[in-house]
Amino acid sequence: MDETSRKTARTYQSPTRRRQAEQTRERIVTAGSELVHQYRSWDWRALTFRAVAERAGVGERTVYRHFPTERELHDAVMRRLEDEAGIDYEAVDLTNLTDITDRFFASLRRFTVERTVRRPDDPVFAGADERRRRALLRALGAEASNWPEQRQRAVAGLLDVLWNLPAYERLVDAWELSPADAAESLTWLAGRIIAAVHAGEGPATGQ
Repeated sequence: MDETSRKTARTYQSPTRRRQAEQTRERIVTAGSELVHQYRSWDWRALTFRAVAERAGVGERTVYRHFPTERELHDAVMRRLEDEAGIDYEAVDLTNLTDITDRFFASLRRFTVERTVRRPDDPVFAGADERRRRALLRALGAEASNWPEQRQRAVAGLLDVLWNLPAYERLVDAWELSPADAAESLTWLAGRIIAAVHAGEGPATGQ
């Protein structure tokens, strides 16, 4: 390498160039975060090189230099969302799990995403859903009549979540439990909630 080439290499690798590259990468990831906060669903297929480049005010090739694939771009945006929510999965343990969960749900309020789990449209299923919710509210009201209505509804809702397909399917599909083990686990947790109600314990909802 001649002297001119070495000078060029040193210029390219200079602290100023590295800082500029870091700032550009930051702008790209920030643009991605801003875009997904505006999406109406969790489908990120619209989070393309072009969309992020336009939002960040850079060229598509610039985005590509920092993130060779859209998967890498999406991963970086996801990590940014986790940082914004104050979530560090490497630091999760049972002493901070409730705090981290609370931060996760608080972060959802900053998105415009429509609900991903919808109430059934079919009258037959909608009728069964309504009967189940009425039964749970009646059971909670009989056992915890001194609770505020919102607390009764909250705990009845928790039991409804356990007595529903999304929770069951999550255990079977994502956690690879057998159908029997998934059902046993949900029933066990429902029993813990019921025991808490018998003991007069419940969320602070409705205070």
